[in-house]
Amino acid sequence: MAELVLPITRQVSKEKWKAGTPTIDINLRDVEDCLIYDRCGVSFPFKNLYQDSKSVIIFVRNFLCYSCKDYVDDLSKVPRGALEEAGIRLVVIGQSAHQHIEPFCLLTGYSHEMYVDPKRSIYLKLGMKREETFTASALPSPHVKSGLFMGQIKSIWRAMTSPAFDFQGDLHQQGGAIIVGPGSHIHFCHFDMNRLDHMPITWLLQLAGVQQSLDFSDKPKIIHV
Repeated sequence: MAELVLPITRQVSKEKWKAGTPTIDINLRDVEDCLIYDRCGVSFPFKNLYQDSKSVIIFVRNFLCYSCKDYVDDLSKVPRGALEEAGIRLVVIGQSAHQHIEPFCLLTGYSHEMYVDPKRSIYLKLGMKREETFTASALPSPHVKSGLFMGQIKSIWRAMTSPAFDFQGDLHQQGGAIIVGPGSHIHFCHFDMNRLDHMPITWLLQLAGVQQSLDFSDKPKIIHV
């Protein structure tokens, strides 16, 4: 009988980050003029996202990735009021064609800003990883609810039923997250090692200055009346 291999559902631990300190040395001058596209296919320079405000910018692997779908599901729960109170822009960037933005937003309920870098110019110039590396010392991901098998089945089904049958980006490309602005000042950055290594949303927002406490767990809530 073949050995049962359990899915890896672990994530880099919180101790690897220090508030307000970038963990990776990156230069935004290399990418500030790279073009990103909105859901209508209108392009503009990447630097427009952070010139005049502090922005939390999250790069996802691809829109078919089940762990990215779960992660953006939780990002959709971030209250707009909490971001506005902190003066923060929340942005998701994918690497598909722009036609996939609208269906992915509808699927996840995500209503904040979302754009695409279809040529992966920003991913590549910032040095985001391609291929996955798993670590033994990590915490369970607080955002990925899907198991490996069912997650991949759902991803394949979404690819097959998509109006444009494609994989919506390079399947091996990893993502990351940066907190930047106003201007080119980088407050924090993290590049994912694998599909489960997303920066926990609560930590990310706290580092950006969001004061409101958010709970993304699926555990039942007890309401005292």
